[in-house]
Amino acid sequence: MRGVTFPGNRQAEIREFPDPHAGPGEAVLKVRASGLCGTDLHRYRGPDPTDMITGHEPCGVIEELGPGAPPGIKLGDRVICHHYAGCGVCENCAMGYEQLCPQGRITFGGGTGHGANADYILVPSRSLVLLDDELSFEEGAAISCGTGTAWNGLKKMDVSGRDIVAVFGQGPVGASGTLSAKAMGAQVIAVDIVPERLALAKELGADHVINSLEVDPVEAIRELTGGLGVTVSQETSGNPTARQQVLECLRPFGRCCYVGIGGPAEIDFNRDVIFKVATIFGSWTFSKSELIEIERFFVDTKAPLNKLITHRYSLDQAVEAFKEFDGAKTGKCVFVME
Repeated sequence: MRGVTFPGNRQAEIREFPDPHAGPGEAVLKVRASGLCGTDLHRYRGPDPTDMITGHEPCGVIEELGPGAPPGIKLGDRVICHHYAGCGVCENCAMGYEQLCPQGRITFGGGTGHGANADYILVPSRSLVLLDDELSFEEGAAISCGTGTAWNGLKKMDVSGRDIVAVFGQGPVGASGTLSAKAMGAQVIAVDIVPERLALAKELGADHVINSLEVDPVEAIRELTGGLGVTVSQETSGNPTARQQVLECLRPFGRCCYVGIGGPAEIDFNRDVIFKVATIFGSWTFSKSELIEIERFFVDTKAPLNKLITHRYSLDQAVEAFKEFDGAKTGKCVFVME
C-alpha cells in the first residue's frame, strides 16, 4: 500500500508499505478521507525524518476485524477513528481519554504509530466510532481532530446565545471554532492576519472579522463590544502575542480556552486573570465519548461543516497538498481516496 512520510525540511514522500492485517482487538480501515492538521506542519517543517506514515485524522470503512472486536461494529461500517491508544484499562483510558494514559500512548499518524495518509490503517477496534450517514467521509475526518478540538474547547466554556466569542487564529481549527460557536448561537469575532482565512470565517458565520496586522485586535474587540470586551475567547494559533491578547480582550467574569500549540507567552495575571475574575481552560483534543457527541452536534445543527473543507487531494498529490497547506491560506485540506 501507499503511505505518506516526511523526510524532513518541508518534504513529503509517498512510499510503499506492507498491507496491514488485523490481530486480536484490531481493525484495518480502508481509508476514505484523511485530514491535514496544523500539528502535522511541526514535523513537516522540521529537519528530522520520520518512517511513520503521517495523518492523524482517519475516516474510512472497516476492511478487516480481528478477534475480540466490540459487538457494535462490523465489516463494511463507515467509521471515524479516535486516533490514540493507551493501556486501555486505567482511569483516563476508561474515560475515553487514552491520550492522557499515564503508561504512555500511541498516536496514529502522530509519529508513534502509522497514520491515515495511506490506503489502509491498522488501529484498535475499540477506537472506532460509527460515522453518521448524514456526514461525508471528509467531514468525519475533520471532526476526528481539528474541528472536534475547537468544538470541545467551546463546550468546556458552555458557549451559548448569551455569548460574544472571539476566536484568535482562523486556520482549520480556528475556523472550526468560528463555525461551531456560531452554531451554538453566539456572536462571533474572528481574528487572523490572512485575508483569505478571514473571508472564509465570514462565510462560516463570523459576525465580524479583524485583521490583527492592520489594527490592534484588543482595541478593535472593545470597540465592537461597547468597551466591555468579549464574554468568551478561544486561542487556536499558538502565537505568543495572541496568547496574551486572548485574555486582554475578555470582560470581567470572562472565560478563555487555549487549544493552539505554540511557544510560551507572558501573561499579566493580576490585570487579566485575578482582577477580571476570569476562568481559563486548557483543552487537548477530546475523549472518544466526546467524539460521539461532536458528531451528533453537527448532524443535529446542520452547521455547514462542508464549507470548512476548501481543498481536496488524491494521495498521489501529497507533495502539492502539504506545500499548499504550509502556505497558510487554505481552509481544511483533506486527502480523499476512492
